[in-house]
Amino acid sequence: MASTADIRNGLIINLNGDLLRIIEFQHVKMARGGARIRTKFKNIRTGQVVDNTFRSGEKIDVVRLEAVEMQYLYHDGNHYIFMNTETYEQVPLDDEIFKEASQYVKENEVIKVLFFGSEAVDIDIPSHVNLVIADAEPGMKGDTVTGASKA
Repeated sequence: MASTADIRNGLIINLNGDLLRIIEFQHVKMARGGARIRTKFKNIRTGQVVDNTFRSGEKIDVVRLEAVEMQYLYHDGNHYIFMNTETYEQVPLDDEIFKEASQYVKENEVIKVLFFGSEAVDIDIPSHVNLVIADAEPGMKGDTVTGASKA
């Protein structure tokens, strides 16, 4: 158990059985009362954004997720199939977990999958990716502010 003084952006807590990632928080001092911490969470499993207010010094349950390096193999219906690079075990991830990041990760690329116990709950995609532009519309002289054209 941690205190509300330990709250920071990106921290994952267990609140009423839900895994919530702190998106933003604000320390609010009341004139005649104790301080409060207003937080905005994103539910890891559903993606729903939730607001909550804690009293200063209140205890919170911080969750530790295990990061496992896994290789993205292929997409099969409603699941994305990943392979653990150490044990070679294949794990299917639901569309909800991987849908947003699927456009940035190529097949056979290694990324970190975050587990809560034996359940895959989130992924940690790389901050930089190299992609090839397959097609681009030609630039015309009238489409720009400066009048330059692609050559």
